[in-house]
Amino acid sequence: MTNKEPPKIEIQRTFPTLDESLYNLRPQDAAFYKDLTGIEDDATLKQHILDVQAEAYKVAPYVCIYLFSFARRRMLGLPAYQQVVRIGREHKNPIFLDVGCCFGNVIREVILDGFPAAQTIGTDLHQELWDLGHELFKSSPETFPAHFVGGDAFDPDILAVAPPASLHTTEVSTPDLNNLTSLNSLRGCVSAIHATAFFHLFKEDQQLHMARAFAGLLSAESGSIILGAHAGAQQKGVVNQVYWGIEVDMFAHSVESWTSMWDGEVFEKGTVKVDAQLREVSEDVGGDERYPLLLWSVTRL
Repeated sequence: MTNKEPPKIEIQRTFPTLDESLYNLRPQDAAFYKDLTGIEDDATLKQHILDVQAEAYKVAPYVCIYLFSFARRRMLGLPAYQQVVRIGREHKNPIFLDVGCCFGNVIREVILDGFPAAQTIGTDLHQELWDLGHELFKSSPETFPAHFVGGDAFDPDILAVAPPASLHTTEVSTPDLNNLTSLNSLRGCVSAIHATAFFHLFKEDQQLHMARAFAGLLSAESGSIILGAHAGAQQKGVVNQVYWGIEVDMFAHSVESWTSMWDGEVFEKGTVKVDAQLREVSEDVGGDERYPLLLWSVTRL
C-alpha cells in the first residue's frame, strides 16, 4: 500500500504490534461482512479482514483499527440510530455524512438499512483508508456509489465554520454530490451527520470548533440530526488512561458539558434537543477492561 511513516496521532502515545487474538466477530458482524463481501467461510473471512487491517495500520495506527472496532456494526448501538433510518427512508433527497469514515463501514450499514447509497458521503483525513474499504468489502466506485471527500476537517477549504441554517433566513441550494471537493457546499443540506471516535481526538477548543462546523452543515429541517459516540468522563477534563495496552491522553466531556456546548454555544439555546448518556462499555476483545463512552445525539427542533 504505502511505505511512508505513520502520521503522529497526538492523543495516542503507544502503538502496539497488531494482535490477531483480538479478532472477535459477533454473529451480527459476521453476517454483515459475509453479506457484503460474499465470503461465507469463517477462516477465509478472518484472513481477509486481517490482511486489510495490516495495510490500514501502516497508514493510520488508530485504536479502532488495532481493536477491530471497524469489524463491528457500531450504528446499531446508538440510541438515535433508528431516527437516521427513518430519515433515509422517508425524507425527500436526504443526505448522510459520516465524518472520520475510515473504510466506509458505517455508510454501508445505513445503506443496508435503507438509506439511498447515492445520498451518502464519507470524509476522512486518509484517502487510503477509503480505498482500502473497497478492498475490504470487495466493492468499487462503480458498484458502491457513495461519495468521498478527503482532507483535514480543520482546513477551511474542506470545512469552514458557518452559522446554523435557518428555515426563515437561509436559502439552500441542492449540492452536486457527484462533484464534491469540499464539505462547504453541503451547508444547510445534510440530514444526518455521524461522528464516532472522532471528537475525543481533539482538545476542548477544537471540539467546539468542529461542533460549530458540523452545525453549519446540518439541515434546518426539524428532525435533522448529528449523532455519535466517543470517550467521556463523569467530570470534563483531560484523561490519561491505558486501553488494551494503548496509552491515550485526551480531553473528555461530561454529559452536562457536552449538552451545554451544543444547546447554547453551538446552536441557539432551545433550538435543538440533546440526548447524551455515559455508559461503561467493553470492546469485546477479552479481559475485564471497560471505559466510559459518551453516546449522544443533537436533533433540530
